[in-house]
Amino acid sequence: MRSHLHIPHSLYQPRFFYLWVGLLISTTGTQMQLWALFWHVRTLTVHPIALGGIGLARILPVIVFSLVGGVAADMFDRRKIYFLSQVVLTFVAADLAWLAYQHTITLWKIYLLTALQATASAFDVPARQSLVPNLVPKEDLPNAFSMTSIAFQTGAIVGPALSGWVIAYLGLVYPYLFNAISYVAVLIALLLIGPVPQQMTNNHTSIFDWTAIREGLQFISSQPLIFGSMLLDFFATFFSSANTLMPIVARDILHVGEIEYGWLSSGQAIGAFIAALFVSQRKVIHRQGRLFLISVVIFGLATILFGAADLFWLAMVALILMGAADSISTIIRNTIRQLLTPDYLRGRMTSVNQIFFLGGPQLGEVEAGSVAQLFGAPVAIISGGVGCIFAVGWIARRLPQLWQYDGAL
Repeated sequence: MRSHLHIPHSLYQPRFFYLWVGLLISTTGTQMQLWALFWHVRTLTVHPIALGGIGLARILPVIVFSLVGGVAADMFDRRKIYFLSQVVLTFVAADLAWLAYQHTITLWKIYLLTALQATASAFDVPARQSLVPNLVPKEDLPNAFSMTSIAFQTGAIVGPALSGWVIAYLGLVYPYLFNAISYVAVLIALLLIGPVPQQMTNNHTSIFDWTAIREGLQFISSQPLIFGSMLLDFFATFFSSANTLMPIVARDILHVGEIEYGWLSSGQAIGAFIAALFVSQRKVIHRQGRLFLISVVIFGLATILFGAADLFWLAMVALILMGAADSISTIIRNTIRQLLTPDYLRGRMTSVNQIFFLGGPQLGEVEAGSVAQLFGAPVAIISGGVGCIFAVGWIARRLPQLWQYDGAL
C-alpha cells in the first residue's frame, strides 16, 4: 500500500492552527533579522570576538529574567504575556530598521537592542511553549511540537535565504523592517485564539517569589530524564554553536557573497525541516532515548565536517545534516519534558530549560568567537564538534536512564 502525506492531527485544532500560521510568518522575519544582524556586525568590524558579543548580549538577560518569566507564565495568563512580549519584539525590530535607515547604528546599539530582545524572549518562550499543551489534546502533543518545529524551520529556511537577497539588492534596513511587520501575524493569531484555560499556581503572590522559583528547580532536579536532556542540550550546543561565525566562513573561507551566505544560513533549517516533516508523519516513535543521544552524536560529527569544509556544497551538506539531527533531538526532548511536567509547573520548567537551550548556544557563540580570534574559525568549529561528542558520552554514562528510555510518544 503506497504511503502518502496527510494533514497532521494538531492542525485540525483551530486555535493551534492560528498560532502555527503566526509562528511561521513571524519566524521568517525573525530569522531574516538575525542573520542580517550577524552580517551587519561583520561589516562594522573584522574581529570575530565582536560577533561573539551578540551571544553574550542574548544570554545575560535570559540568565537574569528567565526564571522570573517562568513564574509569570504559571501565575498569569500565558496568552497575554505572549502578546506583550511580541509587542516589545516589534519595537526592537522597528528601532533597528530606523537606526540602519539613519546610518547611526553602532555595535553598542546593536548589543543593547539585542539584550532588550532577549529580555522579552525570557518571558515570551515560557509563555508560548507552555501555551501549546493547552491548545491540543494530550495525544496530539508530539505532533504539535513537530509542527511547531516545522514552522520554525520553514521560517529559518526562507528567512535567511530572503535575508541574503534583501541585503544584496535592498540594503540592511529592510530585513529589520520586514521582521517588525511579521510580528503582526502572531498578534492577530493571539487575538483569534481568545482566552485559553490553564491551571495556574495560586499559592504565590509575586513573580519574584523565590519559593515559586525553587519549586520549579526542585521538580526538575527530581526528574532525571528532564534534567539529563537539559544538561545534554546545554553542553552539545555550547561546544557546537558557531552561527555567528557564518559571515567569516562565507566571506573569508568559502569566498562567497551575500546570496550564498543566505543559503548557508538556511542550511541547518533545511535539514531540520526534512526531519520534522518525517516525524510529523509518524504516529509513534520508539526508543526515543537512543534516538535522542545518537542524533546529538551525528550533530557533533556534522559540525566537524562543516569546520573542515572549504567548498560551498560540502559546507551545505554538513549544515543540512546538523539541522536534521538537531531537529530530531529537539522534538523528542521537548515532548518528554512537557508530558512529564504538570501544567501548573510548565512555565517554570520551560524557563529553566530556556537557560540551558539558549545558554548553551549563546555562551558557545562567545566561546567560538574567542577561539576563532586566537586560532581561526575552522579550529573553533571543529573543536566544538569534538566537544559535543565527548559531552554525549559523559551524559550517557552519568544518566543511563536517557539511553534506556523507550516510552512511546
